[in-house]
Amino acid sequence: MSGPAPPPPPPPPPPQAHTRSPSHFTYPLQTFQSTTDPITYVVHTSYNPASPPPLPGPSSEWTRFVCISDTHTQTFDVPDGDVLIHAGDLTGTGRKEQMAITGDWLIGMRHPVKIVIAGNHDLPLHDSWYEIPDNKRRFHGKRIENSAEVRDILTNNHAKAAGIIYLQDESYTFRVKEGGKEWSVYGSPWQPYFGNWAFNYRSGEAQALVANIPEVDILITHGPPRGILDLTIDHSRAGCPALLRHLGRMANPPRLHVFGHIHEARGALVHQWDPNPNLDPQAAVSTVDREGWKETIMVNAANQPAGAHRMSNQMRVPFGGPGFQPIIVDLLDKP
Repeated sequence: MSGPAPPPPPPPPPPQAHTRSPSHFTYPLQTFQSTTDPITYVVHTSYNPASPPPLPGPSSEWTRFVCISDTHTQTFDVPDGDVLIHAGDLTGTGRKEQMAITGDWLIGMRHPVKIVIAGNHDLPLHDSWYEIPDNKRRFHGKRIENSAEVRDILTNNHAKAAGIIYLQDESYTFRVKEGGKEWSVYGSPWQPYFGNWAFNYRSGEAQALVANIPEVDILITHGPPRGILDLTIDHSRAGCPALLRHLGRMANPPRLHVFGHIHEARGALVHQWDPNPNLDPQAAVSTVDREGWKETIMVNAANQPAGAHRMSNQMRVPFGGPGFQPIIVDLLDKP
């Protein structure tokens, strides 16, 4: 989702534009890694989908996180890994049949652990918002969904057996290998007010919401922090200032923060946190090493093409296509 107001339907492509399968596009290799010795992370934002990059070391020492978001009921090939992270907007508007398509897609993936949150488009999953008659009628007319049935697609025994963990303002811990590292994760679907969609909050409500986020290894939010991979088509910053401040004051901020929402800002970077909590943490955005500064790998994992990169050689880029692929993050289990 992008921009300061509810989006209109996407415009039709120009007459000469065509959508082709991902195999018709080129995928330049785009990777960055830690500057430490030994390295502690490797991030792949572009790669050949037919031959994803290998782990940087033994699988007993590394965990592969595959990050996606804003898939909006579309399906595409996703590379294998240890953990799949979906940062919300699973559907177009949260219809049960839309969630069923996404649920089947997730169940069919081979990742042992699949951490999933909702986004502003997954309307019935925000129960209290969806109970307001004007809200559900605005999007769903007379055919109203049953929130519990929509949520059940992600939480029933079949989903659990496939490794799906649905988080809504919740923490979870897991291991992907016997005797391996126990990873902690927190998932939250909220984002700053955006035209009264689901899981929106006003600026005055932000601090109370973000204060619930604990120190964890992996943070998943639908919306980004302010100033980090949040630049919209109209050049405004759509991220949350309160979220940025909260993370900047943590003694141990997350190693990985995955979000989406702003499709055109898809990408990844390393954010360094100034150890002085009285300073504006946004001023600490840098990839330059600073002694004593904590780092967080920030990933906007949006897969819906938008902005300047939605077209390539007069062809529409498909969901999950070049520039909008799943982002691969390899983390050393013991940094």
